[in-house]
Amino acid sequence: MAIDVLPATNFDDVATLVGPKRPDANVCFCLSYRLQAKEHNQLHGAARGERVRQLCAETPPPGVIAYENDEPVAWAGVHPRADTSFARNRKIPHVDDLDVWSIWCMRVRPGHRKQGLVHPLLAGAVAFARENGAPAVEGYPVDNGVKKVDLTMAYVGTRATFEKAGFVKAADTTSVLNGFPRVLMRLDLR
Repeated sequence: MAIDVLPATNFDDVATLVGPKRPDANVCFCLSYRLQAKEHNQLHGAARGERVRQLCAETPPPGVIAYENDEPVAWAGVHPRADTSFARNRKIPHVDDLDVWSIWCMRVRPGHRKQGLVHPLLAGAVAFARENGAPAVEGYPVDNGVKKVDLTMAYVGTRATFEKAGFVKAADTTSVLNGFPRVLMRLDLR
């Protein structure tokens, strides 16, 4: 299978992967970490989609999309940490003052799961960060060992997935998701 991972500049493809089923719904669109809390909490219904449309038109866009035969099959939110809610997150520490990028969400579309797409998706997110001058990239996955992670909470990834991509544990966090501790994983790009 040939997978192409490209910047998320196509709003319709982003909406296919992380948008709600109804445009007036107040869910997802992968905004909870991308925006500061105040702005995120003020967006409702169709305004959420319009904000994502704006983000897709910015440089850099809000993430990357994996395509299989021109069909959008997976999404990763990746952007400079300073532009995300992780900039002020008290549970996820700052390791140093480096202008790192954050990967906060990886989602594979139903019907395409269990095909190993998360690995090229994560590699594409790292390449996107590197191409945009990131000195390092971080992820905040769950440290679940061998235990299964609930599908609705798997969007942050697992420590093992990040380790396979060359990331190393840089710090513990006080964040817990679905009963699992989250760790700060980092990949130096310098």
